[in-house]
Amino acid sequence: MTFETSGMDKILLRNVALSGYRKPTPVQRHAIPTVMAGRDLMSCAQTGSGKTAAFVLPVLHQMLQMGGPAPAPSTGSTSGLSSRFRCSYPTYLILAPTRELASQIFSECRKFCYGTGIRAAVIYGGSENTREQLRAVENQVDIVVATPGRLLDFIERGRILLANVRFLTLDEADRMLDMGFEPQIRQIVEACDMPVIGERQTLMFSATFPREIQRLASDFLHDYIFLAVGRVGSTTDFIVQRIEFCEDHLKREMLLDLLNSIPGLTLVFVDTKRAADALEDFLLRHGYAASSIHGDRSQREREDALAAFRSGQTPILVATDVAARGLDIPNVAHVVNYELPSTIDDYVHRIGRTGRAGNQGIATSFANEKNRGIVRDLIELLQEAGQEVPSWLYTMCQGPAMRSGGSGRPGRGGRFGGRDMRRESGAPRRGQFGGAASATAATRDEPWGGGNWRASGGSAW
Repeated sequence: MTFETSGMDKILLRNVALSGYRKPTPVQRHAIPTVMAGRDLMSCAQTGSGKTAAFVLPVLHQMLQMGGPAPAPSTGSTSGLSSRFRCSYPTYLILAPTRELASQIFSECRKFCYGTGIRAAVIYGGSENTREQLRAVENQVDIVVATPGRLLDFIERGRILLANVRFLTLDEADRMLDMGFEPQIRQIVEACDMPVIGERQTLMFSATFPREIQRLASDFLHDYIFLAVGRVGSTTDFIVQRIEFCEDHLKREMLLDLLNSIPGLTLVFVDTKRAADALEDFLLRHGYAASSIHGDRSQREREDALAAFRSGQTPILVATDVAARGLDIPNVAHVVNYELPSTIDDYVHRIGRTGRAGNQGIATSFANEKNRGIVRDLIELLQEAGQEVPSWLYTMCQGPAMRSGGSGRPGRGGRFGGRDMRRESGAPRRGQFGGAASATAATRDEPWGGGNWRASGGSAW
């Protein structure tokens, strides 16, 4: 399948071309026709594989084919917050775990919606932007991209009603469960007047799908297609992974050596907010243009830091895991795990910020005896990806802690969940797609035209 032969609306094809997409990635090639056919979908794909376009484009096509959103249900009242003119009845709801990812998805939606008459809005946590987001949904919007907590807040305020939702996407579903959002997600899907299974089309996308996520899929999806692109939970072939033994007191010196030897945008991961602030201050004092993002930063500060990083104004960004999943920062040349995460899942998502869209990238990780708990999984991942495994890492794996069971949790196969659970349970399935993982599409963050997204010249609703 190519974009031109996909059967998508001509306006969408034009917007795809303006976005710089030349040919679909594997996940797009399989997911787009599946979603356009109206099937529910659970997709496992590597980070950087173009998942956003894979779910936004085919849903937009179906929305255009519908001729417009359904009329708002009668509320029995013409006053108050439940009025049509004070709230929105979206046709398409997209849930994401973080405000950064929600903003990124919204940016892609705006580009693909250009000239279609379809309006989108994004809502996420942060007291500094509540009023602006309330104004955005006062007049009907057709697509809402949201984090679960802020969406529930707007539902409780009567500003968003879900009775008209015909399409639902959960992006980075594993991350949402990791962050404890399952109760909020279930409340949104099961207790807020959203059409039930079979009356809406539901899509779940993530880089990993452990058993917990597949159980969630069985509750939310109807007779779904399971799409696994590449080896689930692995890394792309475009990333060169390096593991360096480094004691804690030598990490700053080694980081400076890396920054001096590898040019380009560098993303440095640490575990805590305090460590992020301290490392940013150290780099600034040594003359390096650096910034940091973490949970204590305001939304404006985080957006400004990301914008400066993307533009190269501050080519070094120190981050906690708030930026690890879902964020699409183009042209990151180097990811440094200054502090290794405790799980291989987080390692995969961190280094997936480089080597995106077919570009080459380098991921360097500092490791020492404190990181024994991840060593066995790390060796397995490096071997699967054909990467060099240092001899000292094998030695560390043979230590007493590792022989006794290491971290005490299941191995990677059980956590990443690369198999469709319905095969084991004997439940019937109607189809399954698979493919090799690579990413070839180029993306840009800038929408075109600006102004009113119900622009003329398209299929205005």
